[in-house]
Amino acid sequence: MAAVAAALAAAGAAAMVSPWYWAAAVPLAAVGVIGVWDLTQRRHSVLRNYPVLGHARFLLERIRPELQQYFVERNFDGRPFDRDVRSIVYERAKGTAAEEPFGTERDVYEAGYEYLVPSMVPRPVPKDPPRVRIGGPDCAKPYDMALLNVSAMSFGSLSANAVLALNRGAAKGGFAQDTGEGGLSEYHLRPGGDLVWEIGTGYFGCRTKDGDFDAGEFAEKASGETVRCVSLKLSQGAKPGIGGVLPGAKVNAEIARVRDVPEGQTVISPPYHRVFSTPRELVLFIARMRELSGGKPAGFKLCPGSRRQFLAVCKAMIEEGITPDFIIVDGAEGGTGAAPLEFADHVGTPLTEGLVTVHDALVGAGLRDRIRIGASGKIATGADLVKRLVQGADYGNAARAMMFAVGCIQAQRCHTNRCPVGVTTQDPRRARALDVGDKAERVRRFQEATVSSALEIMASMGVTDPAQLRPHMLRRRVAPHIVRSYEELHEWLSPGQLLVEPPSLWAADWKAADPDHFTI
Repeated sequence: MAAVAAALAAAGAAAMVSPWYWAAAVPLAAVGVIGVWDLTQRRHSVLRNYPVLGHARFLLERIRPELQQYFVERNFDGRPFDRDVRSIVYERAKGTAAEEPFGTERDVYEAGYEYLVPSMVPRPVPKDPPRVRIGGPDCAKPYDMALLNVSAMSFGSLSANAVLALNRGAAKGGFAQDTGEGGLSEYHLRPGGDLVWEIGTGYFGCRTKDGDFDAGEFAEKASGETVRCVSLKLSQGAKPGIGGVLPGAKVNAEIARVRDVPEGQTVISPPYHRVFSTPRELVLFIARMRELSGGKPAGFKLCPGSRRQFLAVCKAMIEEGITPDFIIVDGAEGGTGAAPLEFADHVGTPLTEGLVTVHDALVGAGLRDRIRIGASGKIATGADLVKRLVQGADYGNAARAMMFAVGCIQAQRCHTNRCPVGVTTQDPRRARALDVGDKAERVRRFQEATVSSALEIMASMGVTDPAQLRPHMLRRRVAPHIVRSYEELHEWLSPGQLLVEPPSLWAADWKAADPDHFTI
């Protein structure tokens, strides 16, 4: 607006004082027109919040590949850059081609390089993506989960418009959105997308004044038509074993209402649950959640730690005859702006090891056929998803990639409430930059393209259904001249093996696992 006013002033001066003022009036008018267009367009959130100046970002984005090549040629860090996953997500979200020529940017002879094994007889790509039936023998209302869904992100951490865009995208694409532990808001409910309602240690949205679990409020909200599954969060990959703090300054009236907390007061999520203290109590509470929800699938999410503790939960399931309908394994590589650096870098099991442990334990305990496993932790491409399916998952969840799809540019200003694109802010002016309709379509396109990519990869491997994937189909280079398949890298248990004759590497943990104590 300032540029428009300055252009008008210069034009007036040109008419009344000197024609030389046109030299200033014309460029100022051009800047003003660009600024007005930036403010009114709906495709680019950066330009809506930063008209004119925001174009500098797109200029840098254009020259970025050349800058990367400059550094690669000089080999400043001793190795080539990996392909930028963000650009793959952005291109798929925008509906543009994600192919890049000239081969891989990874060193295929470097230890740690992984690849999926193609077949000499590829199969046709299925026309319709397969769904995963969530619901064990005690579930009255099973749910068919998509292969890729929106992972847990709370309203409060995300803006209202971001939550709306994610849920509308899920509704259009036929996949589910995990609410995160911040409560069940109107922005999750309004578009009508399928929901996995997650509750954590704070029991936000189903909480008594003293911070305990409110069974009545939970039952009322869980009965909602769009709530398809209910989930208990035990731990989060980026910060397992600690709670969270929401400063009182951020607890406005709306967030207070959604979370059942006092407005303006600091909210603390404890690191532990009040509803259980033993493996047996955990299993019984999952059964209670399923009953209160009217028979909908109930499960829990964790970043695995002690294998002995998880085996204790398996023993509790066997003794009580109760199983969750699903378990979400959250890898330590998952992200959040609320994690202390030491936790993010040094605490928690990476997703690969966590998935293999949970899958193997359930198989060995004879429980795997009753429980579905979800995987979350840096899933952004079709190849990521297929790898996780090989490692033991039934479906995947994505958080960071979904944030990219709604416009996140990784400015790392989440904690400041000054997100430049309106994704992680409660500032109404900044949040308005995120156009819900445009970003919802991007979310839908990204999920559809990623699942389609996963199906194409599986077809190239001679597989038409995820259930046909096997550990030998994923290889890992463990040394420059040594390659091992995942079948060789891990000890895969057979159904019920722990109940009959536990292998030597599992025997001590299985023996020590106690369904009435979380023994480390």
